[in-house]
Amino acid sequence: MPTISLCMIVKNEEMYLARCLDSVAELVEEIIVVDTGSTDRTVEIANGYTTKVYSYPWKDDFSDARNYSFSKATMDYCMWMDADDILEEAEKVKFLHLKHTLSPDVDMIMMKYHTAFDEAGKPSFSYFRERWIRNCSQYRWIGEVHEVIPPNGNISYSDIAICHKKTRTSDPERNLKIYRKMLAKGKPLDARQQYYYGRELYYHKQYEEAISVLERFLLLPEGWIENKIEACSICANCYYRLGQEQSALNTLLRSMSFDLPRAELCCEIGKHFLEQGEYHTAVYWYETALNRPRNEYSAGFVLPDCYDYVPLLQLCVCFDKLGDRKKAEEYNERAGACKPYSQAYLYNKKYFDSLDIS
Repeated sequence: MPTISLCMIVKNEEMYLARCLDSVAELVEEIIVVDTGSTDRTVEIANGYTTKVYSYPWKDDFSDARNYSFSKATMDYCMWMDADDILEEAEKVKFLHLKHTLSPDVDMIMMKYHTAFDEAGKPSFSYFRERWIRNCSQYRWIGEVHEVIPPNGNISYSDIAICHKKTRTSDPERNLKIYRKMLAKGKPLDARQQYYYGRELYYHKQYEEAISVLERFLLLPEGWIENKIEACSICANCYYRLGQEQSALNTLLRSMSFDLPRAELCCEIGKHFLEQGEYHTAVYWYETALNRPRNEYSAGFVLPDCYDYVPLLQLCVCFDKLGDRKKAEEYNERAGACKPYSQAYLYNKKYFDSLDIS
């Protein structure tokens, strides 16, 4: 059975750290906590779980800190978690089963990462991340921000999920400051960093600059297809914020020059036509979204609701606008089958019931 070193980098995480470690401590053979300058009780809490707590200077480089944490590992595999991550109780059995059944030739385990949740607490945004990585010098983090270990070797996918459950926001300026610092030093951004830099600019409402950065990224011959498709979505949102609706639509349609349409993009295109009052065209795109297969193993960002619940709910709206109440109700009921607790579904149901009364 393989042994696992849990490797964490932390700073001022007294609110979350114990919750995280309680969820996984009994499942790993070693816990390594690298503190990058806490001024609260983080180090004290970490010392209650492990003797391997290290202080390391923060250099505006997440990869540097994570690689330092990996350098202290002595087990077969390194596993990373952030302090505001948690392994839910239901996942622990699967975690132990994987440890007992893992083939010794596996180098990297990709696990689901749930980072957003709906009103019932069900995942609404997920993607796969490298989670267990063979402990050898071949596997190291790259990228000052949005760090990653490039996939390599024998890779296996698991349906075990880590949940990212944050109840407070970290420094919203941190990532953008790091990118600005890199550029000020004359350090060129590779394709992946350009994508994430453009995304940070969008989050900070610097829409014109975000478009400029992301458009350059889209023209690069290199760059991951999933990032390019997502970049089209972000660019389109920037254009919408600037009131350039046709440019937004053109950018959404451009995403299909990189690969077959994703349901997420189909829903965005459908929304465009719905808001323009072009209901028949909106129906086409929402129906297309319903028929797109969901590829969770692409490692791209996946919005599960875009493959059923969202297009079903929006088709209800479209057909109601078109005067086809029967189809509208049918789609609302199908949306309700996906999420019976949905306030939108319940509102629509009440609306249709009120029509019967009147």
